[in-house]
Amino acid sequence: MWRYLKRFLIGKPLKTTDEGGQALTKFKALALLSSDALSSVAYGTEQITTILITLSAAALMYQIWVAALVLILLAAITLSYQQIIHAYPSGGGAYVVASTNWGERAGLIAGGSLLVDYMLTVAVSTTSATEAITSAIPSLYSHQVLISCLIVAGIMLLNLRGIRESASFLTLPVYLFIVMIIAMVIYGGYNISVGNIQYHAAAQIGAPVEGMTLILFFRAFSSGSSSLTGVEAISNAVPNFKTPKSKNASATLAIMATILACFFGGITYLSYYMGIVPNGHETVLSQIGVNVFGHGIVYYILQLSTAMILAVAANTGFSAFPILAYNLARDKFLPHAYLDKGDRLGYSNGIISLAVGAIVLIGIFGGKTNALIPLYAVGVFIPFTLSQSGMIIHWYHHRGKNWQLKSVINFTGAFISLALVTCLFLLRFPNVWPYLIVMPVLIHIFYRINRHYKRVAEQLRVVEDNTEITTTHHFDGSTVVVLVGGVTRVTANAISYAQSIGDYVIAMHVSFDSNPEKEHKTSEEFKKEFPDVRFVDIHSSYRSIAQPTLRFCDVIAKRAADRNYSTTVLVPQFVPRHRWENILHNQTSLRLRTILNSRQNIIISTYNYHLRE
Repeated sequence: MWRYLKRFLIGKPLKTTDEGGQALTKFKALALLSSDALSSVAYGTEQITTILITLSAAALMYQIWVAALVLILLAAITLSYQQIIHAYPSGGGAYVVASTNWGERAGLIAGGSLLVDYMLTVAVSTTSATEAITSAIPSLYSHQVLISCLIVAGIMLLNLRGIRESASFLTLPVYLFIVMIIAMVIYGGYNISVGNIQYHAAAQIGAPVEGMTLILFFRAFSSGSSSLTGVEAISNAVPNFKTPKSKNASATLAIMATILACFFGGITYLSYYMGIVPNGHETVLSQIGVNVFGHGIVYYILQLSTAMILAVAANTGFSAFPILAYNLARDKFLPHAYLDKGDRLGYSNGIISLAVGAIVLIGIFGGKTNALIPLYAVGVFIPFTLSQSGMIIHWYHHRGKNWQLKSVINFTGAFISLALVTCLFLLRFPNVWPYLIVMPVLIHIFYRINRHYKRVAEQLRVVEDNTEITTTHHFDGSTVVVLVGGVTRVTANAISYAQSIGDYVIAMHVSFDSNPEKEHKTSEEFKKEFPDVRFVDIHSSYRSIAQPTLRFCDVIAKRAADRNYSTTVLVPQFVPRHRWENILHNQTSLRLRTILNSRQNIIISTYNYHLRE
């Protein structure tokens, strides 16, 4: 049943040779990897104006200057990540750049920041989409958490089906949003030029505003920078592109950045010109849409496209997180399970982990994750700072054509990113302090995992310093302990097998107080069927099988070791014909194997008897 359900939800397995067919064209990659960045224009301008309006309506004029600084930072980041794509085409983005140029710890800070940030991306995007849905259908307001979790689960299943299918599905919402925003900006600009939209700004550009401070300006800038989240995703997903991978990824990044700059700049200018004031009942983008299109069908299509792209923006995290987790696992800082590809050639374990993490965040915050946006920005701009400063070191060591100019671009991006991170910690500390706790814990986990893999490698290595392989210990004989529950075909076959591999066979049975007559009968039947095999009946007053078995095996193993014998514990079990039938039987054999695995001097073996009916 599970196999058929899995095939229905995920699809039939793909051959490894089909991997080339899963690679992305620029058209599909733009839909798959830019949804997070493009969707941020739906709330980027609003984040700026929400801060400025705390002073006065006249202060909203500064949204133009804040937007200009954000666009400068976007240009620097885009050029820098294009350089990263060509210099490090294996993907991994900021993690690989920081590790290579700044060292291991800096790389882990960048990688850990982005892992958490992608979970925040999914949580924030899905809850934002849910808010758009519940605004249109208020009766669903009490079900926000459930709706958000269902959206995450749906996007997870979509990505488990493979890159190509998820890109095909995302093409409609992403390009519909692009068309609608282009139409709004162009039509809004046309109406301004012909006088259909009146100038309602509270202050002229450049006019002095009483009470305006540099601190307020940088608070607005730090909030508006949320529009740049998701820009780095393409550099993490270079291996997903069609060849030439680096060229196609770089071109896609340039297209995305151009669209993002036009949208963000256009929406901010329309907001300023129309004198839009943010409020808790209607978004800034919605107010602009009403002024441009009225309350007709086009306005509702705009709102629909906005809700759709906010929902699918989470997919950027699902595209980039698994590859970043792959790179960390390859360097032995995450479990090797993240190296494995699933049936549809995607890194399924990374996809599932991201979904689970996002659902946990949604549950913890009750579906209200807007307060996480500053933390979300910190998780992006610390890797931005490390990667761009790392590229300065890269160019210094490798030089090449126009390396001085490239270094200046990287320095500009690194400087602004560092200034932004500083502003976030100084001005938004109540929102970003969890980063100072989460990151040290995450770094500690990375190093614990890495230390484990190094220790395992040292112990499993058979050749050192070109010396011969060390021979293992030779035993003079073998003791086999067969765990017996009753006299059955399984027991008979297991005893026969034990006699074929062991020099000394012991059958061990655990009896209870509840039915002494039955236990005595079992003992008599066994001795009758196997007179040449030693039968040991261990009495348990507390109905426990595992602990008495463990104590007995410890004693036998110690005595066997004194004779230079190995000790093998044989656990018989029957295997039902249908997997679902396992739930009808207790899992005693599984519990016994689990507890016996803790013993270094005992070999655990399982004898399977397969049932025909």
